[in-house]
Amino acid sequence: MSEQTADPAADPRATLDPPRDEEPPSGWFGRLWASNFMVTVLAFVTAMLIGGILIAIADPQTQDASHYFFQYPWDTFRYGIEAIWNGYVALFQGAIFNPTTAAKGTLAGYLGPISETLTNATPLILGGLSVGLAFRAGLFNIGAQGMMIMGVIVSAYIGFHWDLPIGVHLIFAVAGGLVAGALWGGLVGWLKAKTGAHEVITTIMLNYVAFNFLGYLLSVKGFQRPPYGQAISNVVDSSARYPHLLGSSMRVNLDIVVALAAAGAVWWVLERSTVGFQLRAVGANQNAARTAGMNVARTYIVAMMLAGALAGLAGTAQILGTNPAVTGDIDAGIGFDGITVALLGRARPGGTVLAGLLFGALRAGGVQMQSSTGVPVDLVQILTSLIVLFIAAPALIRAIFRVREVGGSVGAELAKGWNG
Repeated sequence: MSEQTADPAADPRATLDPPRDEEPPSGWFGRLWASNFMVTVLAFVTAMLIGGILIAIADPQTQDASHYFFQYPWDTFRYGIEAIWNGYVALFQGAIFNPTTAAKGTLAGYLGPISETLTNATPLILGGLSVGLAFRAGLFNIGAQGMMIMGVIVSAYIGFHWDLPIGVHLIFAVAGGLVAGALWGGLVGWLKAKTGAHEVITTIMLNYVAFNFLGYLLSVKGFQRPPYGQAISNVVDSSARYPHLLGSSMRVNLDIVVALAAAGAVWWVLERSTVGFQLRAVGANQNAARTAGMNVARTYIVAMMLAGALAGLAGTAQILGTNPAVTGDIDAGIGFDGITVALLGRARPGGTVLAGLLFGALRAGGVQMQSSTGVPVDLVQILTSLIVLFIAAPALIRAIFRVREVGGSVGAELAKGWNG
């Protein structure tokens, strides 16, 4: 018996329509539903639902009602739903708009929650930009904390030791923090380029160096505040601080403008400049970039210097914006939170800004949620972690909601960037 040919035209199955699951989405709604944007929205909704369940479990009234659940289950559900509703309403009021404070008729009453959201979001945006820019070059930056601390140290020193006019003093303090962060990041890039030292290891170790160096400075006269009994620095002069945008009654200040300008500058560098093209080329495939004549070693140094500069700006947002004195916890975990912000923002400047605003809102609203409803503020951290978890696992979200994949996922992008 002769063997059948593999000619598609002779095979009747080749004329059949493809399976339904492989059909491309049709219509604007179909394309929207299958997009990565919708997966991000569904990940956020899923995290909110699971967070709501945790809020209900932590509610004392719901816990008490659960003891007689089988006799009268309605109480458990009612108290649980009330706890979820009250918790998320308080979260919204603390982050966006609070009608109680707005009823006072003052500007702070109307814009106070937004002010707190922007204040919390600013260093997160800059930290996320630092991590995201390095990732676009194929580098995994774990050292934003150390770069930020070095920026804080230099900015603070200029802020309380130099006597300069208003405006000029702020410019020098910001520039000092930016340069300090850039040099600290450049050291990581140089070690990567010249010795092959992995950036994850070097950035983690340099975080410890920066943190302990700060601890030493907080015990040294000239940096430590008199009478030298506590680990806190001198206070930065008012001439070196970011001016308030909405009056002294609200904390939001000029650093949010700096953060947005930095995001715009990062977008331009990555998408419109030769340096950005080289960063993206090396991040996509360093071997191909080297074959094309690009200096991969120099690109690593430039990428980490830019990342360090952005982290240094995050440090200036802390010390020149909201905390006029340096303490041991001045970084406030922003260096590591920047990783989650960059992940949620898909390492893109616009997405990083939106992710930073979201996390800033969660931080600001979490305080109101705890004070108004008694919900532990730790649940806000859990909610944030769940959002990142589901964003990083798009296949799970697509499986839950039966969304077909039409593009690359965050997990795939991370794997590609990590393997370089």
